[in-house]
Amino acid sequence: MRKCKKILIIILSVVVGLPVAMLLIIFIAGINMYHTADFLPPETDIDPSNYALTVESDSLIRCDDGSLYINKYGLIETRITGNPIERGVIYGLMNRDLLKYQEDVFVNQIHEIIPSEWWVKFLHKVIIIFNKDMAEHIPQEFRKEIYAMSLSCTDEYDAYGSPYVRQLNYHAAHDIGHAMQQYMLVGCSSFAAWGDASEDGNLIVGRNFDFYVGDDFAKNKVVLIMEPDEGYKFISISWPGMMGVLSGMNEEGLTVTINAAKGAIPTSSAIPISLLTRQILQYASTIEEAFAIAQEYETFVSESILIASAKDGYAAIIEKTPKQISLFEEDKNVTKIVCTNHYQSEMFEDDEYNKVNIANSDSPYRHKRLNELLDEKSPLTPDDAVDILRNRYGLGNSDIGLSNEKSLNQFIAHHSVVFKPNDLKMWVSTSPWQLGEYVCYDLDEIFDKDINNHHYYASEEYNISADSLSIRNEYEKVCHYREDYKEVTKAIKEKRMLSQDFIEGFIADNPNYFQVYNILGDYMLSKNEIDLAKEYWKKSLMLEIARVEERDEIIKKVEKYD
Repeated sequence: MRKCKKILIIILSVVVGLPVAMLLIIFIAGINMYHTADFLPPETDIDPSNYALTVESDSLIRCDDGSLYINKYGLIETRITGNPIERGVIYGLMNRDLLKYQEDVFVNQIHEIIPSEWWVKFLHKVIIIFNKDMAEHIPQEFRKEIYAMSLSCTDEYDAYGSPYVRQLNYHAAHDIGHAMQQYMLVGCSSFAAWGDASEDGNLIVGRNFDFYVGDDFAKNKVVLIMEPDEGYKFISISWPGMMGVLSGMNEEGLTVTINAAKGAIPTSSAIPISLLTRQILQYASTIEEAFAIAQEYETFVSESILIASAKDGYAAIIEKTPKQISLFEEDKNVTKIVCTNHYQSEMFEDDEYNKVNIANSDSPYRHKRLNELLDEKSPLTPDDAVDILRNRYGLGNSDIGLSNEKSLNQFIAHHSVVFKPNDLKMWVSTSPWQLGEYVCYDLDEIFDKDINNHHYYASEEYNISADSLSIRNEYEKVCHYREDYKEVTKAIKEKRMLSQDFIEGFIADNPNYFQVYNILGDYMLSKNEIDLAKEYWKKSLMLEIARVEERDEIIKKVEKYD
């Protein structure tokens, strides 16, 4: 059966492309499970009309014991408290408009990627099969919370499932991104330093969350201040509707960040990574406790979870696949740890997916670059950590082009964050990407405040300044490059001429990025300018190419027309 499945994947890959082939395999294998999927809402009696919603201004909303404040940096500070139902209802009522906007953006992005309405509906059914019985893997507490929140969601997209079903699936967006992009939609980078690698000897943690679903999706960043009736209080950074944890810290000084890894095609549902890390952040205060929680749950994708603990005084990485789990810790004399998108523990040394990932992806390069910068900046301060997260250069500070996936800063980050667990302080990036000001939050101060008398939670005196130089220069160039890249792609498709001035401007905005010359080679090929096409491809091969498969594809094009 396994052999037949592999043969079918190969055949479909040739006919329709690998990502679609994977979807078809999942669909064919699971068609009979469609009507048995467990998406029934939890049994609960909820009446949102019992909750008092007050709009105090354009930037401040209150609902019972919750508040939503849009600060001057554009960060949406949302504070909720109580039991799961209370938290979910209050969050949903205060975020109703933002939930609608976020879903509009997400669905529009899907339609942009998949223009066919038939394929969108097909994908919806695949996702339902993919997430069969997902709810039963999620703690009841979170099911209630998400269901209560979903009562404030629009019914505009009910053709794709009820609001509760859709919100459950959105919590698996990070995981689904793995499957849709060969597990490499996200390319996050994170690190921690302590002891002699840190200015005061205490932990400093930094991370870029490179999950890109378009700039509109990242427009609204939520700083979620959570005070549950059970477990630890915590703060996390996400988007409207995301109750799981992507990056966060609790009142005990434990931090959690997630980095995608490579693994087998998932064939069954399990707990979304964001909700597993939510469970860790809410109920763990040490690395040992975090690892114990991670061992309790199955996941359907492979992931690295960087855990830093003020109590322990160091950081470690939980490396998890659907079948295996390992805790990676550096040697006792090493006072830093780096996490990109491959596994580092002995357990996964012979793992075929990991070996291929290390050999072919950009992950090892970023890992080396992080170590290089950490050594250069040691002993680390929060400002140094931000400088690292903003760094867009390659090894040895070489210019590898704007948006290169080998860069730590690829100009796609949904958010970037720095933690100081011992001081209970965190710094959250503001737009654009991680170039804007990093806003400081002091958890001690926040959780000491009376929620009914306060709404502004940032500790501005500790903010880290915006990178004004990069905003003036590189921001515009990146924007121009991306728009021009789309234009070149359209010109190829439409067999349309581009002016020489346009081509020269396209190169001038990003002269050291291999993709500029790769796409121009493709454009020249569409005009039957073979010699010019080869010149551009060969120029591309002289630059830093992100992944081995991309280099191989360019070499094949050169050889074909040589």
